[in-house]
Amino acid sequence: MRAGLGRAWRGLLPLLPARSGSYAGAGRRRRLVRQLPPCSWLSTMAQFGTEPRGRPHSPEYRLYFKNAEGKYISPFHDIPLFAGSKEDKEVPAKRSKTNGSEVVFNMVVEVPRWSNAKMEIATKELLNPIKQDIKRGKLRYVANIFPHKGYIWNYGALPQTWEDPHHKDKDTGCCGDNDPIDVCEIGTKVHSLGEIIQVKVLGVMALIDEGETDWKIIAISVDDPEAQKIHDIDDVKKHKPGYLEATAEWFRFYKVPDDKPENQFAFNGEFKDKDFAVEIIKSTHEYWKALLHKKADRGAIKCMNVLVHDSPFCCSEEDARLIVQSTPPPARGDSVSAEVDVWHFLNK
Repeated sequence: MRAGLGRAWRGLLPLLPARSGSYAGAGRRRRLVRQLPPCSWLSTMAQFGTEPRGRPHSPEYRLYFKNAEGKYISPFHDIPLFAGSKEDKEVPAKRSKTNGSEVVFNMVVEVPRWSNAKMEIATKELLNPIKQDIKRGKLRYVANIFPHKGYIWNYGALPQTWEDPHHKDKDTGCCGDNDPIDVCEIGTKVHSLGEIIQVKVLGVMALIDEGETDWKIIAISVDDPEAQKIHDIDDVKKHKPGYLEATAEWFRFYKVPDDKPENQFAFNGEFKDKDFAVEIIKSTHEYWKALLHKKADRGAIKCMNVLVHDSPFCCSEEDARLIVQSTPPPARGDSVSAEVDVWHFLNK
């Protein structure tokens, strides 16, 4: 849908009145476009698109990504971490977009708020499409632990970051979880699967998940109505009372219905502030750079990319196209089991 947005917008131009007089042809079109007010969500959406493959709600389903030129790209490696001031011409971006004094990051939405399917960037597949996680041979859905329904934020990842499983963090005493760094976006809008949004970071918590460090960045979309009054973790406590406590509770218990123990936290469950979070993001960006340049043990991680031209894993546009075309074509989705909507009540 996003890929066709630009065509649809251009198609509306003949129907729009010019600022003075009526529309009078192609010569006026360029002037009219320049007179239109800026629209940040439109420009962000126009930079990236997605293409579904296979049947939704099935193990074969994949969501691939494209850039504005229609090239298939990796959301893990080719989407810049730092949002550019206009278009991200260079990957990694050489300049960072700022919102006042705050650095703005790109976020890949993997799970829209209130949904249950555990969708994630497939780090071990070529071009790293989004897929649904599978455990014990079954598609994975997070449980509804009363009073929460599914994920309680828009959940996703920051591109061009990597939590190195061979690096022991000095604060947590545990190694990374081998994934891009996770983000909980706490804005008012429910975003879409595969949407690329621009966020400002507010803080971070350190989940210890089965002995691994699993950072959870707290962020808010820069386009959110409340973004102008929420700048740091203390502002979240002030303007969204109870949200951080609910977040900690959610992460502590979300695996219990699957007969797993409660998760633990570093820093006694304390949320660290924005400055601490930004430093964590920068360090995971450096680990990602090492990964893309064969300076780290990548294990099964797939590093194929299209836009990081100094990486030995950079491939051609045609190679990327052939990878996508080799997967099952889009098809009607399967139904989702009613078990997904079941409530779970825990003695906490």
